[in-house]
Amino acid sequence: MALPSGLRLPSVDALRLPTRIPLRLRVFFRGAFLLLALATVALALSVLQEEKQRSYANYQDVFGKTQAQIASRLRHPTGQLALLNPGARGVAGAPVTPLVLPFAAIDFDDKAKAQQAVEMAGCLVQYVNKSGDDANLCVAVGSNPLAGGFIYTVGSFASDELVPRRIGELDLSTAHRVRVSVAMRGQTWRWLAPFETPVDGATNTRGRLTGFAEDEAGHTADKPVRDFRGWLWQDARCLDGGQAENCQRRSFFSLRLPVELFRDELQAQRGKLVWPPADLDRIVVRLQVLPPGVDAKPLFDSNQAGARPPFALAELRSLLLPGETLRIHKAGTPAAAEVATLTGHDDHSEPVSPLVDRLIRRLTVEGYDQPLLATDTIATPSGRYELALTGDVRSVNRALSRVATRVGWFVGALLAAIVLTWAAIELRVIRRITVLTKRAAAVSRSIKQEKAGSEGGEISLDVADLRGSDELGLLAGTLADLMQRVNDDVRREHIRAAQEKDQWHAVGHEIMSPLQSLMVLHGNVDDPSHRYIQRMQQAVRVLYGQASPTEAFEATTLGVQALDLDEFLQHVAENAPHAGIADVHYAPQARPVLVKGDEYALEDVVTHVLRNAERHRTQGTAISLALDVQDHHAELRIHNQGTPIAPGLIERIFEYGVSEAAGATEGNSHRGQGLFVARTYMAKMGGTITARNEGDGVSFALRLQRA
Repeated sequence: MALPSGLRLPSVDALRLPTRIPLRLRVFFRGAFLLLALATVALALSVLQEEKQRSYANYQDVFGKTQAQIASRLRHPTGQLALLNPGARGVAGAPVTPLVLPFAAIDFDDKAKAQQAVEMAGCLVQYVNKSGDDANLCVAVGSNPLAGGFIYTVGSFASDELVPRRIGELDLSTAHRVRVSVAMRGQTWRWLAPFETPVDGATNTRGRLTGFAEDEAGHTADKPVRDFRGWLWQDARCLDGGQAENCQRRSFFSLRLPVELFRDELQAQRGKLVWPPADLDRIVVRLQVLPPGVDAKPLFDSNQAGARPPFALAELRSLLLPGETLRIHKAGTPAAAEVATLTGHDDHSEPVSPLVDRLIRRLTVEGYDQPLLATDTIATPSGRYELALTGDVRSVNRALSRVATRVGWFVGALLAAIVLTWAAIELRVIRRITVLTKRAAAVSRSIKQEKAGSEGGEISLDVADLRGSDELGLLAGTLADLMQRVNDDVRREHIRAAQEKDQWHAVGHEIMSPLQSLMVLHGNVDDPSHRYIQRMQQAVRVLYGQASPTEAFEATTLGVQALDLDEFLQHVAENAPHAGIADVHYAPQARPVLVKGDEYALEDVVTHVLRNAERHRTQGTAISLALDVQDHHAELRIHNQGTPIAPGLIERIFEYGVSEAAGATEGNSHRGQGLFVARTYMAKMGGTITARNEGDGVSFALRLQRA
């Protein structure tokens, strides 16, 4: 396929289009996405590693604080109460059982001391009813068996003004009274203790509770029980803060219940008595406070709803983290006989991914494999208790796994976005670029494989499936439109070249006949016209049969041989007036200067340059020819005075179709062909031609190799 004039394709070796995207670019592109994915994973792992280290340090700190908090809690009387009563029921609504106090006994006769003892020990069971009136009750025994086998019941309740029993009155229902029962080892003891003031008519804010034994039918003994002792006090202030006479007031009672079985054991086993009794947690005590009246509703009942038991060892479980274990052992007893073993509750509220859990377990942390163990000793009246708190770092893993599971969704979403982006670019961009590159390479190979100047077919680039609204689709569409434009230009160029070729054939045929006749008329070699006729014949032969002048000049083959440049220039200067170029001066060298060149081609070159100088020289000035001979080359300088060449054209005046003549058009004789012919012929003779502006005009330098 012949291309338009002036359009040149690179050689096959210079232009090798790849059939796909280069490997280094694909490796770089895919490696960038892989590196981004690895960086995301590495970032997540580093964050998990740092978070695990921080969580482990925090866990160690919390573990130490937990151990200190538990020890401090157990050293307090409420904690000692829990240690002394490990089997106490810590369940609301359970029957009241006696507790072992961390004190030897209670001074029940003194309200302040009794109240301070039970509040400090924390043995009070709190009761809250719907009306908001709260009551409390502590049922306990002393830690020292030598103080006597008694059960102490201390508490308070809300009531109106207390009504005492008159001394000597047999009906006990006319006064406020307390009913107490103790059930243990298959036996039950009952007492009914009415409120009595020391003297009739005295204040009713303080009095004695005198206990009478009571049978199952409710009949009381005529005489009170000697060892039953109790007191009842009522606060003078109203609970609501008012000043009314008939208002609810706080009443506080303190009772000492005699237990015959305790006393019997104390007498029988004085040296080997086990205290507290082993069945203490199976002793059931019930206490009721009754207002005046036979069938009156109790003001307080220890079996009523709303009971809140005192502190028990089981409540320490809330301080333990998942996996932590607290073991309490009494010193001097076998290790297997532990007082209590408490384990933190496992939190399974949030799901944990097994994969994330295994990953976190593999993250190494310094000191993570060492067991956590904290020990302490608590001294109580009944002995020393040893605490052993064991930590479980797996709770750190589980807690971190739950966090990592939630974060893992975000990391997975980020990795999915990276993969989807890579896949989208691979399918939507890289694949389409590869297809376009393959098809463009196929077009390039088909063009380069055709012989120069042969008639080829159209350039076919099928990109219909690559068109689209994105940049690549627009590029494919633009290439398709460009190929169509090139095909149209090629067809027009073929038509024009064929027309020019026919024209040159006709012109050459018509010119050669008159030239043959002139050659006969001027057949003498010494005739100056003979030389110019030969030049005309050579020019016609060069152009004859070519498609365009540029192709004709470039396809010309010159007969380069040794040429005496000095003699040649003398001849040019002498014959210049015959060619219409006056005042051409040359100073001969007076010695032969042999160069490589073709006589007719060199004369055409010099003539074209002289004609150019003739057009642009200042009126009345001469054109000088100067020859500079060197060892390997000879340089001919043709200088004329006149207007310099425009800087933008000094490198382009040797191109075909470029002319500096003012008003150069299709219709005048200055078509920019002379200097193009000069440069072409000089190149074929192994020389060069250049132009430069000087102070007074322009110089052309023609350099030829020495022969």
